[in-house]
This record gives sequence, structure tokens and C-alpha cells, in this order.
Amino acid sequence: MDAPTAYARLKTRFARLTHLEDAAGMLHWDLSTVMPEGGADARAAQLATLRAVSHDLLTAPEVGALLDGAERDEATALDPWDRANLDAMRRQWRHATVLSADLVEAHSRACSACEMAWRGARAGDDFAAVRDKLATVLSLTREIAAAKAEALGRSPYDALLDQYEPDGREAEIEAVFDDLAADLPGLLDDALAAQGREPALVRPAGPFPVERQRALVRHLMERIGFDFRHGRLDESLHPFCGGVPDDVRITTRYDEADFSGALMGVLHETGHALYERGLPAAWRDQPVGRALGMSVHESQSLLMEMQACRSRAFLTFAAPVMADKLGAAPDAPGWDADSLYRLNTRVEPGLIRVDADEVTYPAHVILRFRLERALLSGDLALDDLPGAWRDGMRDLLGVAVPDDRTGCLQDIHWYDGAIGYFPTYTLGAMTAAQLFQAAVTAVPDVPEALARGDFAPLLGWLRTHVHGLGQSVTAREMLTRATGRPLDAAVFKAHLRRRYVDRAG
Repeated sequence: MDAPTAYARLKTRFARLTHLEDAAGMLHWDLSTVMPEGGADARAAQLATLRAVSHDLLTAPEVGALLDGAERDEATALDPWDRANLDAMRRQWRHATVLSADLVEAHSRACSACEMAWRGARAGDDFAAVRDKLATVLSLTREIAAAKAEALGRSPYDALLDQYEPDGREAEIEAVFDDLAADLPGLLDDALAAQGREPALVRPAGPFPVERQRALVRHLMERIGFDFRHGRLDESLHPFCGGVPDDVRITTRYDEADFSGALMGVLHETGHALYERGLPAAWRDQPVGRALGMSVHESQSLLMEMQACRSRAFLTFAAPVMADKLGAAPDAPGWDADSLYRLNTRVEPGLIRVDADEVTYPAHVILRFRLERALLSGDLALDDLPGAWRDGMRDLLGVAVPDDRTGCLQDIHWYDGAIGYFPTYTLGAMTAAQLFQAAVTAVPDVPEALARGDFAPLLGWLRTHVHGLGQSVTAREMLTRATGRPLDAAVFKAHLRRRYVDRAG
């Protein structure tokens, strides 16, 4: 039997690496949902060990030699998918080799400890309780950023951003965000004025029992295309989508006074889940079979939640379903499709990012982008973060932040070490608008199908043009092929004006 080639040996190694990373992901899901508080130290040790083992497997001396050999001797003979897989291997290896195993393990432990401390600090509105642990995470993140910046020839922030948004550039994002920030006040004023000309909104009367909400969200998840043979829905403090493509885990949180938060949150996470399930099955355990960066991932959740499920078309179908599942008469006040459309497209500047409407949401992301850059560079001292948050919310949205629980403690990301991640949310919103426009152009009956609760035409287009591509192309190539142009903020701004100022579905 012939000895395996360098590329074949790499595929075996990266398959093992994928399985370790997936196991760590499932442990993290457990930590965030059902793990008792007393298990925190043991779980931190388990995750740190798995990440250290993964790091050792990826950075072993022979990996570099195998990559060199495969690129020298085999690359020209590989098909496009294998070539893209080899490129993705090189990128993953390059990110890892600049970090020592000790730094990876220390960062993992610090993030686990900080996340657990954040849970209590957020509940108790006590930034001081987590401040020192966040300082440790930030210090270790700076070490990681400095090491990667030197190796990649980029700024420290760009080096961190590249982990979530391959080839993303801080300067390009800053330009787009500054443009959005300049337009948002006028757009917000126009949207509020249009909203003010409408009759008073009649809201569905609660309370809405949690068990009924669970039944509603499960029903709509299945209608959209979620397969419960390959996934679960659970509860956690911070809604998220995790797991692996063959076992996707979604979490949400319920409020008996407001069903729409949990419902739209679940539909958002279902978009993430459908993307994971649609990734190329033949490449599940290889880098090329993984998601194409976080802005593309976020585009899939926002496309489902914002573009599809907040549309007039979908709410025409969903209105009687919601009333039935939540125990209301179909003709009860507030349950008609127009009222639910107005409820789900209501613009109101607020404190909480995950509850924000489409118009104000970019401001939340822009603030976090600016603050995390300043924290990383040292231009903003950690002790000044709560005050800087208050100032930013006042300047961008005109809202007063009463406490840290609804201010700098509201998101898990920094406390879990995810710095350089926030820009992908608004980049994802822009991508979602552009993809949805292209889908409707290519398949004109998408809106009519949504009005019947039929997501097959939309999901089929996404499977072909986004999900099934994995990392076989770059994000720019995917978007250009699917829509005819690279990312264009004008499409997103036109969508916001059409829906919130012109009040067209």
C-alpha cells in the first residue's frame, strides 16, 4: 500500500482537530445552559485542556512541513475544493503557530473564569465584581493580538478581526461605520415620523405563558426548516446557536410579558442553525467545510429574522398561528397581520442590543467597535469603560444608561474573550439585505411563498449560493457571485428607508 501523501496526512490531522473543537463547543453549550454553578472550575480545566491539545495538534513541527510539501508537490493536481481546503489549513495553522500552548491555555482559563464571574456581575449590576477578571482577559488578548499582528503583518485589531472575518480590515469597517453613523440620525428621525403618522399601535394582550411560547417557537422553527432530529432548543442567559452541523444547539430566554423577544430571537438563531446544517456534508471535518466567517454567518440569521420573518408577507401567514399557539382568538385586538407587522418593525431607541430594531441596531455595534478598539490599544482604561459606554449611547442614540447591567455588562462577548467580533453583526446585516434582494430577484415567488409559510424557495436558493459553498470561495467571491457585486452599504440603507420610512414590507 502506498504511503499517504502529505495532503492526505493533513486531512487526517485536521479531522481530529475538528472533532476536538466540536467537543469543546458542546462542553461550552453545556456550560451556558444546564451546568451547575459548582462545575465551573472543572469545566474551565476541561476546556483549557481540550484547547491546549488542539493547539498542540495544529502546531506540531511536522504540520508546517506537511503544508510546505503539499503546496509544493500536490497543489496543482488538487481539485478546487481540495485546493481551497489546503489554503484554509494554511490560514488556520498560521494563526495558531504564533501562539504558545501556555498562552492558549491561560487565555482559555481566563475567559472561562471571566464568563462565570460576568453572570453574577450582570445580575448584580456590579462591574467591579468582574473588572479584574476582564483585565486579565484583556491583557492576554493583547498578547495574542501582538503576536498575530507581527506574524500576519497587520495591526493588532486587524489580527483579531481576521479570526472572525477573514481578511477584514479595521480601516474599511471604520469608513463604512462612520458613513452609517452619519446617516442614522436622519434615518431615525424619518422612521419615527413615519411611525408617528400611523394609528396607535394595539399590542396583543398578555401574559404569554412560557409553555405556549415554547410550542409556538418550535412550530415556526420546523416550518422554516429546522430538523429536531439534528438539533435542540434550550434556555440560557444569553441566546446563542452552538453545537455542530449534525447536532445544532439553539438557546433563548422567555418573558411572559413579551413573546416577541423570544420568538424573533429563536428565528434569528434558526438562521444560524440552517446555515450550519447546510454546510457541505462531504467536508464536515475539514476546514473548507466550515462556515465562511462570522459576517456571513450573521447574515444568515439576520436574513431569516429581519428580511424574511419581519416581512409583511411572512406575518400574513404567522399572525393566526401566533394567536392560536398563544391561546388568543384570531380576531382579538393586536393579533391581525398589520398590527404584528407594526409591532415587529417598531423603531424605538433603547438600551439593549439584542432587543434593538433594525434602524438603531447598527449604533449599538458601532459603539462596541469603537470601545473595543480603544480598550485593545490602551486608549481607553478599563475603569473608564462604564462611563465611555454611557457617553457613547447618549451620543449615538440619545438614550441615558441608568446602570452597568444595561450598559457595559449586557453582552457576554468581551467577558468570553471575543474581541474583534462585534463588527460582524452589522456587516452581516448589510450582507443579509443584499442576499435577500438577490434571492427575490432570482426567485420572484419568494415573498408569495413566505406568505404561505413556505421557506423552501428561499432556503433552496441559500443552500446553492451560500450554505453549500463552505469555505471553497472567499466571502467577497460568494457575495459577488450571488448578487453581482461586492458588499454595498447602499443596499442596506435603501432597505431601511423602504421598510421604516416608506413603510413598504
